[in-house]
Amino acid sequence: MPPRQRPALAAVAAVLALAACPMLAGASATAATAPASTRAGVLLPPIGAEIPSSMLAVNSELEVKGTTYHVDFRGGIKQRVDVNPNDPFNSVRLRTVGFKVSAEIDGEKYSSVSFEQNDVDVDARSTLTVTQQFPPKYVERDELSFAAIFEPKGGGEPLVLETKAPMVLTADLTQYPSRGDLYRLEKPVDLVDPEHPDNVEAVLKTFPSKRGGL
Repeated sequence: MPPRQRPALAAVAAVLALAACPMLAGASATAATAPASTRAGVLLPPIGAEIPSSMLAVNSELEVKGTTYHVDFRGGIKQRVDVNPNDPFNSVRLRTVGFKVSAEIDGEKYSSVSFEQNDVDVDARSTLTVTQQFPPKYVERDELSFAAIFEPKGGGEPLVLETKAPMVLTADLTQYPSRGDLYRLEKPVDLVDPEHPDNVEAVLKTFPSKRGGL
């Protein structure tokens, strides 16, 4: 066979081989054209994992019945990773399975205050979303409902309030779980009497919390 015909026959053979294996051709094309969003799952924590983190919110501003206190909350949170059906490739839902922080109060009426999860997190509205593949970047948005328990000085019945709407905390992260990153309070949190939910008894105005690595 003349040498000049060999390249042409080789090209024809390659085309025939690819046509004979359409699944292989399709797999190669899919890998080459798959959007980044379909590969974000490798950056997310595994479904079902329960992840605890410490929390510290120094110099938080809390107003109770017209009196303002600046307190340091310490405690922690535990979150369980669930599927986010609205965006399964880029994000997961974070179900709160434990939350409690406490602070001493330097005042005449109350000695301490605790925020504690007061109900099962059925809806799991907290999310962790991948916003950049490399280097990894995330946005975490947490919604937390809780009871606020104020212990009076000298004993007696505590003042028990609850969140009128969930507390919303957001953070920009380079890894999850956080290693000392700051979570921002989206807006002040009204605390109400459970029996009179229209009566705002206290307001959490700031909650500059750092989480993990503390």
